[in-house]
Amino acid sequence: MSAPVLTSEDARLGADTLRMLAVDAVEAANSGHPGLPMGAADYAFLLWHSHLRFAPTDPEWAGRDRFVLSAGHGSMLVYGLLHLFGFDLPLDELKRFRQWGSRTPGHPEFGHTPGVEVTTGPLGQGFAMGVGMALAARMASARFADERFDPCGHQVYAIVSDGDLMEGISQEAASLAGHLKLGNIVYIYDDNRITIEGSTDLAFSDDTAGRFTALGWQVQKVDGHDIGQVGEALWRAKVERDRPSLIIARTHIAHGSPGKHDTAAAHGSPLGAEEVAATRRNLGWPDELFHVPERVREICDKRREELVAAYAAWEDEFRRWRRRNPDKARLWDGMWQKAIPKDLETRLLAAVEGSTGATRALSGKVIQAAAAAMPALAGGSADLEPSTNTWIAESPSVLAGSYRGRNLHFGIREHAMAAVMNGMARYGCFIPYGATFLVFSDYCRPSIRLAALMKQQAIYVFTHDSIFLGEDGPTHQPVEQLSSLRLIPNLRVIRPADGPETALAWNAALRRADGPTALILTRQKVPAITREEPLDAKTFAKGGYAVRQDGATPDVVIMASGSEVGLALAAADILAGEGVTARVVSVPCLETFLAQPEAYRRRLLPGRVPRVAVEAGLGGLWWRLLGTGGLFIGMEGFGASAPEKVLAEQFGFTPPQVAQRVRELVGR
Repeated sequence: MSAPVLTSEDARLGADTLRMLAVDAVEAANSGHPGLPMGAADYAFLLWHSHLRFAPTDPEWAGRDRFVLSAGHGSMLVYGLLHLFGFDLPLDELKRFRQWGSRTPGHPEFGHTPGVEVTTGPLGQGFAMGVGMALAARMASARFADERFDPCGHQVYAIVSDGDLMEGISQEAASLAGHLKLGNIVYIYDDNRITIEGSTDLAFSDDTAGRFTALGWQVQKVDGHDIGQVGEALWRAKVERDRPSLIIARTHIAHGSPGKHDTAAAHGSPLGAEEVAATRRNLGWPDELFHVPERVREICDKRREELVAAYAAWEDEFRRWRRRNPDKARLWDGMWQKAIPKDLETRLLAAVEGSTGATRALSGKVIQAAAAAMPALAGGSADLEPSTNTWIAESPSVLAGSYRGRNLHFGIREHAMAAVMNGMARYGCFIPYGATFLVFSDYCRPSIRLAALMKQQAIYVFTHDSIFLGEDGPTHQPVEQLSSLRLIPNLRVIRPADGPETALAWNAALRRADGPTALILTRQKVPAITREEPLDAKTFAKGGYAVRQDGATPDVVIMASGSEVGLALAAADILAGEGVTARVVSVPCLETFLAQPEAYRRRLLPGRVPRVAVEAGLGGLWWRLLGTGGLFIGMEGFGASAPEKVLAEQFGFTPPQVAQRVRELVGR
């Protein structure tokens, strides 16, 4: 599709419209960031008018280019573009910028505003998610393209800022993108040299062009207000197949504002009434608020007509592709729909039947069955696969220029790994998983939070889940991470106790399409759990269930997760020999158990029966179940470097020690 002609006069008019829509919206809200939209308006209008492929009536069209505003503080830029180019974002929504119930929140949010690809604002996240989208597109192309048509041959565009490039996550993601030769990335760096505190010279003197060149990127420098230079750079970027592209666009923050031009004052505050009036005079703009010239409407309407035709042509070609490639078409449908076999639960349970060991090893067996059942599953680890057991045995690695595999090597880049997973999940077609040690989930946390906010299906495999990893010591022994992850809304945290629970944890994660799941797995071996009743997915989905009942009204209820379920059962055996009846409740997903109806929890946790929770970490949400009279047996500080059995003895996690604590609670 050739780019439509945009005259310099029309380009200036379109850009000024974006500028003043941003100014008026920020002034109306008395809150926001007018500077970036004003400075980026020239190249942004050109990009959307002449290069970006999209379908306003079908925002999730598989054939579209992806656009990410990584500099999410400049949200009014993308809202103006979405409105002008026909997305379901009326002018009245721009007038309600940052107000309760509007579709124009302070930072772009996926699922809230039609046409917004990902939730951005935390700087560097959009940059890294774009890399994930580009990687997923290359992997999809390797599966679906034929000699005549590539349904995934699109570009990933982003506008990134000084702040994006200062955040470390962007360096990790840029390094991975360059290494993998993701030539479908085209990023425009809005080089306005201003941050909140003032000039970037205060804290930033990188040779950005040199840095990205060294990382394997194509780098071009342009005047961001010269559409001729920007247009040429975009064309060069689009034809580059083996290198991601960074276009360094020198711009001026608050361009068009006589008094705020190139000042930090325009970064995060309204211009103010006097400066708005001066800007209107400077641009020759009418006093009418939220003014959109008829000529701009005509330009954008014409572009929409061209895009409608391109959309129809793509759909026709796609139908012909389906007829030529029935096997690929079936695979396409299964992967994009994330199709789940009816017997998935049975397959996953069969993978660990009769097996014991560390839950990380049991998870590795389940992954093989899951990968065979679901071609959409793909993932890897942050250089820890021999420890996390996350290799798909029947698949090669994804490498530069070779994208047919399903095993990803993220390198030692946990920050980027989690954000790239978000980009892959938002792209569609794939269910991504990523693995590292639980203690390093702290590096992933900002991206995990965004996955939960965007309701994306990403699966985190966190191994080495407690002090029992042993000799590596407190730097590697997580004590607060498990409780901390449970505090993230819409993140499901599952810590399985043995093989069946591990299989059902994966089953739950693969079936969950409205948010991410964290699987918390042991380094050390765990015993097989003997249950009074067979465990199935329906029971497991309640988050907690009785492993051992010991009567309708036991003397005590002991709750535990993961490796401590076996410990609780061993302690219950000791107590039983002393005449103390103990019900043992496995709670693989504490937050799900807390969300169950009170009646269900009461059946497991009878009133007036003392309650104990055992978990080798900090107490966190357990206290909601324990109440003031309950007992938590866990950690109160950091671990230590020693063998696993020594740590258990020193920190009170042996069956006799747990039994003694329970005995003291119940007064026996």
